Amino acid sequence: MTTSISSSRQAIELENRYGAHNYHPLPVVLTRGEGVFLWDVEGKRYFDFLSAYSAVNQGHCHPRIIHALIEQAKELTLVSRAFYNDKLGLAEKYVCETFGYDKALFMNSGAEANETAIKLARKWGYTKKGIPDNQAVIVAARRNFHGRTTTIISASSDPSARKGFGPFMPGFEIVEYDSIPALEKALANPNVCGLWIEPIQGEAGVYVPSEGYLKAAEHLCRKNNVLLMMDEIQTGIARTGKMLASDHEGVRPDILILGKALSGGVLPVSVVLADDDVMLVIQPGEHGSTFGGNPLAAAVCIAALEVVKDEKLADNAQRLGIVFRERMNNLIRKTSLISLVRGKGLLNAIVINDTPQGETAWKLCLKFAEHGLLAKPTHGNIIRLAPPLVITEDQLHEGCDIIEKSVLSLS
Repeated sequence: MTTSISSSRQAIELENRYGAHNYHPLPVVLTRGEGVFLWDVEGKRYFDFLSAYSAVNQGHCHPRIIHALIEQAKELTLVSRAFYNDKLGLAEKYVCETFGYDKALFMNSGAEANETAIKLARKWGYTKKGIPDNQAVIVAARRNFHGRTTTIISASSDPSARKGFGPFMPGFEIVEYDSIPALEKALANPNVCGLWIEPIQGEAGVYVPSEGYLKAAEHLCRKNNVLLMMDEIQTGIARTGKMLASDHEGVRPDILILGKALSGGVLPVSVVLADDDVMLVIQPGEHGSTFGGNPLAAAVCIAALEVVKDEKLADNAQRLGIVFRERMNNLIRKTSLISLVRGKGLLNAIVINDTPQGETAWKLCLKFAEHGLLAKPTHGNIIRLAPPLVITEDQLHEGCDIIEKSVLSLS
């Protein structure tokens, strides 16, 4: 049996032959990562400007996180929640104190965390708000991305997420994102238990709402006795220049949903945070996960958050995000290929003057890879550009030089 890959071509052929075709990757086969860099099997080095969709904010294979992983893996990895373990309580205390909540519920994937938030909001709606059984409504935003489970896509407006996967779960209302009047109308329904939004819509193409939208959403939730459910899986953990994107407007969600960089990209860890009034509506036997809250994940989570704080990654993201957008706006003046740059901190996107299918954006990402930088289009003509937060200013400029060279070569 072959146990190693000798070429990119071999790896791609193996995946095409034996793997499901539910992704369309760039034709690059990666074998090693360190900091802001990745290497392919032929030894070529790339700047990573995707960061595993913001899961590796701390950079690839951060030594402190890997050390925590290895040391804990030597002792205990999993016992399930049938028993206590000596690491989970420490991690729960750490995340609660870091983000300012009473209780934490650890899961694995981001989708699992969002499913947890849905169940919490519904159970709270029935037991605390007095919504009649099976009539609870969660309001979601158009263009959202919270995962790909059948429940979650029931609240999606993306045809690629929904087509061929119905019937869909009832109990969701979809409203326009960044529209306060839409929220006023939807949240007035007494059967609404939760407003489920992203502070910046990352997967949709880094749509940043108008200043004051999140604060207005918080106010309307309080006014209508509705839980504010904030999905910060992609925007959280220092990515936008603060620990949470909602911090930019001083907003405190009732339910905070985190994942991705919570482990520094080392293994799947997610968490839902809430105060006792919300979290304790779920009783033993009503929700759980075999791997959720395992000691390995708990140890890694603490190390990953310590790195973010100790290395001041939010400050770095805030400062270098300004530098990045200045570089991209200067590039826009040189070419008509890019129409817009938008973002916050080091979560940014450039919009390509392209067809909806995004043929030019795809070609541009291939050109990036040719010149040593990795990124990928989303929704056709939008390219997300989000390097690890450990990137230096010199490295950022070198990456921007590659972007500029690639763009001008296609202009």
